[in-house]
Amino acid sequence: MIRLACALLLIALPALAGEEAVVGLSQNRVSITANFDGSEILVFGAVKREAPPPDGAPLEVIITVEGPPSPAEVLKKNRRYGIWINTERVEIDAAPRFYAIATTRPLFDILSHTEDLRHRISIPRAIRSVGAPPEVSDAARFTDSLIRLRQDSGHYRLEAGQVFLSQDTLFQTSFVLPSNLTEGSYKVRVFLTRNKVVLDEHGTRLDVRKVGLERFLYLLAHRQPWAYGILAIVIAVVAGWSASAIFRFIRS
Repeated sequence: MIRLACALLLIALPALAGEEAVVGLSQNRVSITANFDGSEILVFGAVKREAPPPDGAPLEVIITVEGPPSPAEVLKKNRRYGIWINTERVEIDAAPRFYAIATTRPLFDILSHTEDLRHRISIPRAIRSVGAPPEVSDAARFTDSLIRLRQDSGHYRLEAGQVFLSQDTLFQTSFVLPSNLTEGSYKVRVFLTRNKVVLDEHGTRLDVRKVGLERFLYLLAHRQPWAYGILAIVIAVVAGWSASAIFRFIRS
């Protein structure tokens, strides 16, 4: 009887096998140089199965790229005594400097709100904000304002229909990274969904670093600010003297 149960279990395993994402990036490192004007990252992959895909709801793919999180301060201005002044302030605990989502179809057509809450996929869920001051009546609008500002600058994006899925197996999309990219480790996540439920999540990393003179100045400014200040003064003096000398030469 035990042998029969084991045999039936082995037969059923392929049917119960899930679907997994195998993911790759066109590059795992982005170098920020003096003439850096942005970059484009290709995310591609395939769906690994041990059994044919189930009938019914189609497979969907969601891909996110998330930059390093940091605190953010959002201010609200009101008119007081004939001038505009900051009257309310909310400190958001952590918000990614860059966050982009690409999907096969509109996000909430392929993802339930419960799954979004669990995996923190949508832009509002990627932002952590707790403990607003008691004098702020509606802290949620400050988060909405931050999202709107970063969407306007191109740092937050939701691109529906930009993941291309071929034969229910191969998928790919591309993300354009802005020129004013923040240095750090970027998280790339791929989600497979059916019936608005996440079947699999796969994550990988993208390293964004300054190189050359930009990295030297960045490290100097953060690790030895006094030396950076002296260097800035010397450069300003030399540049001013050189411009003055050139001007005198031209006039003579």
